[in-house]
Amino acid sequence: MRILLDTHVWLWSLTAPEKLGVEARALLSDPSNTLLLSAASAWEMAIKYALGRLPLPEPPERFVSDRLVRDGVQALPVDLKHALHVATLPDHHRDPFDRLLVAQSQIEDLPLLTPDEQLAAYDVRIARAV
Repeated sequence: MRILLDTHVWLWSLTAPEKLGVEARALLSDPSNTLLLSAASAWEMAIKYALGRLPLPEPPERFVSDRLVRDGVQALPVDLKHALHVATLPDHHRDPFDRLLVAQSQIEDLPLLTPDEQLAAYDVRIARAV
């Protein structure tokens, strides 16, 4: 199964796996699953790092890229269709990064592994992270 990872889930899987629930850890460790990290998540991390709100052991361009390769997580580009689909989403959630993840999940028919219960208000398959 292909699974889109929420930004928090990906970071927790690296730095605080105890924050993840049993289901999430099982999905992340199953070698038959293809794990995807959105370019929107990389953008979110880069912004928060630059603002001093996300401490990382090295700059995000190295941290994210190196760990994706190391862990076999695939990058999911943000396509024009993903960005434009955000305009069709109901206003259940204000975070632009999460809204883009929802759009990608819908367009690509991917379950979204997230701790954010607000995202369940959208027509999207949610895998609970906690």
